[in-house]
Amino acid sequence: MPCARCSMAAAPRSNCRWPALNSSTTRPSASSNSTISAPTTASRRIRMNKKILAVAALVVVTGAAGGWWYAQSMAPHRHQLTRMTDETGKVYYTCPMHPQVKQGEPGNCPICGMKLVKREEKAAGASTQKAEREVLYWYDPMKPDQHFDKPGKSPFMDMQLVPKYASDTGMAMNPSTLVEIDPRMAQNLGMRTAPVTTGTFWQRVDAVGSVMVDERRIVSVEARAAGWVERLEVRSVGDTVTRGQVLAGIYSPELLAAQEELALAEKLGDKSMVDAARTRLRLLGVNGTGGVRQRVAITAPQAGVVTELMVREGAQVTPGMPLMKLADLSKVWVQVEVPEVQAAWVAVGKPAEARLKGLPGRTFEGTVDYVYPSLDTQTRTLRARLVFDNADGALKPGMYAQATLFGGAQADVTLVPSEAVIRTGTRNVVLVAEDVGRYRPVEVVLGPERNNEIVVMEGLQSGQQVVVSGQFLIDSEASLLGAYQRMGADTGMKDGGSGMQSMEPVGKSGMDAMPAMRDQNGMGGMEQSK
Repeated sequence: MPCARCSMAAAPRSNCRWPALNSSTTRPSASSNSTISAPTTASRRIRMNKKILAVAALVVVTGAAGGWWYAQSMAPHRHQLTRMTDETGKVYYTCPMHPQVKQGEPGNCPICGMKLVKREEKAAGASTQKAEREVLYWYDPMKPDQHFDKPGKSPFMDMQLVPKYASDTGMAMNPSTLVEIDPRMAQNLGMRTAPVTTGTFWQRVDAVGSVMVDERRIVSVEARAAGWVERLEVRSVGDTVTRGQVLAGIYSPELLAAQEELALAEKLGDKSMVDAARTRLRLLGVNGTGGVRQRVAITAPQAGVVTELMVREGAQVTPGMPLMKLADLSKVWVQVEVPEVQAAWVAVGKPAEARLKGLPGRTFEGTVDYVYPSLDTQTRTLRARLVFDNADGALKPGMYAQATLFGGAQADVTLVPSEAVIRTGTRNVVLVAEDVGRYRPVEVVLGPERNNEIVVMEGLQSGQQVVVSGQFLIDSEASLLGAYQRMGADTGMKDGGSGMQSMEPVGKSGMDAMPAMRDQNGMGGMEQSK
């Protein structure tokens, strides 16, 4: 009868490998079990060892594969500069952070996971850029101030010198660069545009100044002979006097002697002595009429206000000693400081206006009297002096005034809002809205600026639309596209100039690749759908 486990033919029970499963119910004797126990145990051990070895080999292979995958995922990838030029001029998609990624369909970057953006290049046959560019000099990127006449290794660092081309203009934009922004994204970001206009630009300077005394209308009252002040008619600074008013009475022995000489000459009838005595009194500032007076009066030479009082009653005076100073306030100055960029608009004789907070609703008209020849190096401003009539004395020295200087007008000039201009320090850029969601950066030459308007000398035409809010996002994207262009040109030069393309990339904003902005865009779409 065959064995139930190994299917061996009928044989003595002692020869079966599985005696326990034989159909016979008779249990083997003790002598039979001892005969087959040794080979059965050895075979089981061999099979067990094979299983352990197989499991160990599987674990080793699995661990090696996992280690290789982990090493590949954690190894830093190198950024290779690749010319992003489609030879057939087709649309393709690339990563803003990894330009070497290039796919024919939209998706995500396999390196960083960012959303791919669309690029569109002209065909190779439409290229207008020449492969050869003029090299100005070679330089070490670590020491760019050192220039070399030929290529080679840097004497400072163990690296090759880099060429500087004549066509390199730093951050200059390629005028063919276009940027696409989703209209919903533009609305969410609050982007606004304004038209480029043609009009008249008034060269008007608004400045702050202070009212001053006209220094050409200040006189000094002095004593011409030694004596003492016996009476002082003016007691304080700020007193108003009229022309010919007595200011002080002085007792002077010298003046008294001169009057007595005149009286004696008149008594003797000697005309020559009379003329000499009168001349002496006139030089001493005394009128020779009225007889001999012990106290001589000092009168005001002009009307005005006492600005300084140097003597008091009873004080001794000497020849040439100033007694007081008088200022005529019928005309006053307003001194203003004009910014350096507007200094060319100010000229002598130009009209000016002044307004004071203390006199609301009143405007004073005057002219530019003098422009100082030097510029203040600390404030970068130019001082100018305005003159105003002040017959009623409303303008008091020391008052602050809001002054306006009119420098004429420039007719038929191109004007844009000042907020539309992006100033980087090396260039001035305006973003022109060419179509819905399409923007082009244009470098412009600026003129004067006033009241949030600026004159554009070159770069724009009347009727164009420029971005006045949110333009920094577009400028950043345009700079990125410009970097792609320069990157492609440099790679083409390294390849010997083959396949150089005249690039005209059209890309969506890199902000669309960010998840937060995608969510915001989606929310904006939901709000619009409502």
